[in-house]
Amino acid sequence: MHASIDDGRFWDRAARKYARSPIKDMAGYERTLDRTAQLLRGSDTVLELGCGTGTTALRLAPHVARIVAIDASQEMIAIAREKAVADGCHNVEFTAASADRLSAAEGTFDAVLAFNLLHLLADRPSVLAQVRRLLKPGGHFVSKTPCLSEMNLLIRWAVPAMRLVGKAPYVSFFTAAELEADIAQAGFTVVERVRHGSQRKDPRIFIMARKPVPV
Repeated sequence: MHASIDDGRFWDRAARKYARSPIKDMAGYERTLDRTAQLLRGSDTVLELGCGTGTTALRLAPHVARIVAIDASQEMIAIAREKAVADGCHNVEFTAASADRLSAAEGTFDAVLAFNLLHLLADRPSVLAQVRRLLKPGGHFVSKTPCLSEMNLLIRWAVPAMRLVGKAPYVSFFTAAELEADIAQAGFTVVERVRHGSQRKDPRIFIMARKPVPV
């Protein structure tokens, strides 16, 4: 679930271990999947940014016509393709690409998804502008993002230190309110914000936003 081209090698090294790691809050993950699936239609063409090893794209594939799923890590994409073959899934296209280098035509997608990604982007406003360009009018941008500024101070200190020694990727720190403001600033209408986590304190905000329809 990663996009920065500069961190591609980090995620390549981590990919196989990442693929074996269990989802920590499965109930929260299922709530996110269910809510996203409710939004999607069988005729939709969907883009998932930072797809990681493909789990989410493959789970959502039965609900849409086609998913283009990208990740900056070649190894993550290799694992995702292995999963697609094992599942017999034919409507997901896994491609190694960076979220900051999107080249599809304007208005290509009915929905764009970004799960556990936005905090990993070095230039979030640029990617959000690209997402808006790629969406059809009325299309949805759906994200779920760890807001690291809402986590404890140890995390805020440890992650940059780990980054310096190659043990962590680039991350940015912001609150849910700041992220929502960024999405609105990019020209979206935020229509839903909720926490799907099972724990009392959940730093991951689920935001559903819509590209306005010209009047």
